[in-house]
Amino acid sequence: MLFCVRASRIFAPMQWDYHLKELDQVAAGLSQNLRHPIVCFEGDLGAGKTTLIKSLCAQLGCADTANSPTFSLINPYRDGQGNPVYHFDCYRLNTLEEALDFGVEEYLDGGNRCFVEWPNLILPLIDHYDHIQIKVLPDGQRQLTLEHL
Repeated sequence: MLFCVRASRIFAPMQWDYHLKELDQVAAGLSQNLRHPIVCFEGDLGAGKTTLIKSLCAQLGCADTANSPTFSLINPYRDGQGNPVYHFDCYRLNTLEEALDFGVEEYLDGGNRCFVEWPNLILPLIDHYDHIQIKVLPDGQRQLTLEHL
């Protein structure tokens, strides 16, 4: 088992290998293991970040189907209890100032669930988060790694 040492604490990353038809089961297990309201997703284009977020939103009871906010930058949803859930796609952002201009800090500091695709530009604004890395394996399966940072 691999370990990641960060801030004098040891966290054991969790890993799932799965076929896309198993995505809802993976999302159910994953949702039980998230520790932070902010979840950052990384992976190549087409790896399944948005698809996973769509399944996680369904696990949370969101009535609306999640879709990519690539052009709007953020899509708001409500979970089954009426709490806000925000889905960010920071792919098109060029500077941190652009993110600040649309009020990203208010969303991130609000304590609500935030799913963030392509988070690198805004990571300086986030203290603690769950990090999900998705890789496409040669056989088409996905490999998901979850770390608590």
